[in-house]
Amino acid sequence: MTDQIQEDYEEFEEGPSKSQIKREMKALQEMGAKLLTLNADQVKQLPLSDEMLAAIDESRRIRSHEAQRRHLQYIGKVMRREDTEAIAERIALFDTTSEAYNRQFHMLEHWRDRLIAEGDDVLNALVEEKPETDRQMMRQLIRTAQKELKNEKPPAAARKIFRSLREIFGL
Repeated sequence: MTDQIQEDYEEFEEGPSKSQIKREMKALQEMGAKLLTLNADQVKQLPLSDEMLAAIDESRRIRSHEAQRRHLQYIGKVMRREDTEAIAERIALFDTTSEAYNRQFHMLEHWRDRLIAEGDDVLNALVEEKPETDRQMMRQLIRTAQKELKNEKPPAAARKIFRSLREIFGL
C-alpha cells in the first residue's frame, strides 16, 4: 500500500508547480508587452514567427483595455513557441540602458574613432569584416571628418560615419 502511495507522489512531483508555470507565463506576457512598445522597424529586426507578427499588428488596433489584457495573454501563449532568448537579446539592444546596447555603442564609437585616426588601414579591416561597406563613401566621409577635426569644426562627418556604421552592423 505504501509503495503505491509513494509511486503516486513521485508521479506528481515530476513537473513544475502551477505557481512556476504562472510565473513563466507572466514573464512571457511582460516580454510580449515590451514587443508592443517597439516601433515597426525594430519589430522587423526580431526573429519572430508570422503568427507573432500578426498578433503584434492586431494588438496595435485594439483600443479596449480588457481586450488588450486578453490579447496580451494570447501573445504570452504565442511566445511559448518563440525563441525567447534570441528575442530578449535583440530587445536588449534596443534598450538604451542595457549593457548589451552600451557594448554595441562603444564598439561603433571605437570603429569610428579608429577610422578617423588611422584611415585606409582600418577601412580595409572594416571592409574585410563587413563586405557590404561602401568603401568610396566611407573614404570620403573619413577625409571630411579629418578636415573637420583639423579645422576644429563641428563633427558632422563623424556623425555620418557613426550612422553608416550603425547601418552596416545592423543596429
